[in-house]
Amino acid sequence: MTKVHNFSAGPCILPQEVLKQASEAVVNFNELDLSLIEISHRSKDFVEVMENARSLVKELLNIPDGYQVVFLQGGASLGFLMAAYNFLSEGETAAYINTGAWAGKAIKEAQRIGNVNVVASSEDKNFNYIPKGFGIPSDAKYLHFTSNNTIFGTQFKKYPISRIPLLCDMSSDIFSKEIEVNKFDLIYAGAQKNMGPAGTTLYIVKESALGKTGNDIPTMLDLRTHIKKDSMFNTPPVFPIFVSMLTLQWLKKNGGVKWIQSINEQKAKTLYDEIDRNPLFEGVTEKEDRSTMNATFVLKDDQQKETFDEMWKAANISGINGHRSVGGYRASMYNALPLESVQALVDVMKELERTKG
Repeated sequence: MTKVHNFSAGPCILPQEVLKQASEAVVNFNELDLSLIEISHRSKDFVEVMENARSLVKELLNIPDGYQVVFLQGGASLGFLMAAYNFLSEGETAAYINTGAWAGKAIKEAQRIGNVNVVASSEDKNFNYIPKGFGIPSDAKYLHFTSNNTIFGTQFKKYPISRIPLLCDMSSDIFSKEIEVNKFDLIYAGAQKNMGPAGTTLYIVKESALGKTGNDIPTMLDLRTHIKKDSMFNTPPVFPIFVSMLTLQWLKKNGGVKWIQSINEQKAKTLYDEIDRNPLFEGVTEKEDRSTMNATFVLKDDQQKETFDEMWKAANISGINGHRSVGGYRASMYNALPLESVQALVDVMKELERTKG
């Protein structure tokens, strides 16, 4: 089979060995002569999967005591509302940083519960930078931000230093670099970037921070519900959790988060160096805020677009069309994307310069 260089922004590339293991489990899981997706989620075989997945999260991220890990459904889009329900009461105020589409959706959901103070925003420049130097109100219940912005290609290189609890949507860069979990009261992330297929969402929460809002939280939206039931209050999304477990095993086997962070930085440097060197291209975001996961760039001359598109497609490159909010191109370089794929894209950019520059 011809190698496709998959730069899709999500659902995205997964390790080939993980896909192979997952496909085998769909046919015959644990030599049971039953498919993974038809066995009971209460069975010993799947309970072991859930326990392994949660344990790997704790190990790979060095999660300290006092934190709970749960796998749920609904994506980070539901997480926007769950975060507010579990940490904010009616009449109270939460602080939010607006750095793009997903941060904006989180703000909208929090406004259903309480008041929102947008303490910083990069909307004035179409979200092409990360705000800095803003104040954090001490009377706000928490500060919420999105660590990486897939659409616009920006990323927090340093997390805010805050005296109030930090809540973060890390959907698109969790497990891509080392983090200090103890700085946060809540981290949540959809699986479909660096963990597995769409269908499950990871929550890492400081347990002592829960149960303080006085809210009558709907059962399914109360994180305590799922902690008490070990992520199995209702039937969990067994396949996405299983594939997430396999992906985390792959990450651990190869050297963990520190290992992949080094590779991710190398991939990003390779592409950004070419964007800056090549006179036919330019980056979209401020250089200091460039995302390691999602590189956004444009052609300086749109008349080259047809030729460039033909060239990268001929090179078996997939998924680099930019989001409509930005235009141009977006190369998503999640954990499973190999350096050779980034080099394939760079080679096409160099060839365009050679022939059309």
